[in-house]
Amino acid sequence: MKAAVIVFPGSNCDRDCKTAIERSTGAKVNMVWHQEAALPDDLDLIVLPGGFSYGDYLRCGAMAALSPVVADVAAQAKRGVAVAGICNGFQILCEMGLLPGALLRNAALRYVCKPVELEITNLQTRFTAAFGDRREAIMTIGNGEGNYFADEATLDRLEGDGRVVFRYKANPNGSSRNIAGIINDGGNVLGIMPHPDRAFETDLGSADGAALFQSVMASV
Repeated sequence: MKAAVIVFPGSNCDRDCKTAIERSTGAKVNMVWHQEAALPDDLDLIVLPGGFSYGDYLRCGAMAALSPVVADVAAQAKRGVAVAGICNGFQILCEMGLLPGALLRNAALRYVCKPVELEITNLQTRFTAAFGDRREAIMTIGNGEGNYFADEATLDRLEGDGRVVFRYKANPNGSSRNIAGIINDGGNVLGIMPHPDRAFETDLGSADGAALFQSVMASV
């Protein structure tokens, strides 16, 4: 398996993602600076990491979505390569138009950082198959704008198509219908607000995040 982690100015989870993927799957991971015009060939996974790209100025992810490398991220996603946007990466995917909806300020208007219990609502995806029959996972959130919002028609469509993949058991930020993670209609682009890269070994409090990266490897 070959993966790439995109590095934006202000990313602070890029190395976390690299380490999590390597230790979970043994994959070779390339760190790709946002000003590169193209990604490496033959990638199996592209990760847009968490952090505060461009200092979260304007809107979270809005400036990163215009970075040069993003055009090739979109092109590879269109070809079916797996793309995972974690936290700020989820915000970037929405700004790119690869996922519907938007991430708003947390309902309590406070930054939230803590482990959260998740319900895995679709086990038949490229990002969840390695969870087996498990329906629950624990990962860590760290966000001030993790409140997922979409209009009712979009939410109904996401639900009806099985594109809601992770749901909060106790909603920490006000997200519509407790949504913590969704996929695109092709099933190869995931946006997830909790961090699997902060929960891939038991010493971190949970190893559940490793299964997300292992799922992608298994699908390859």
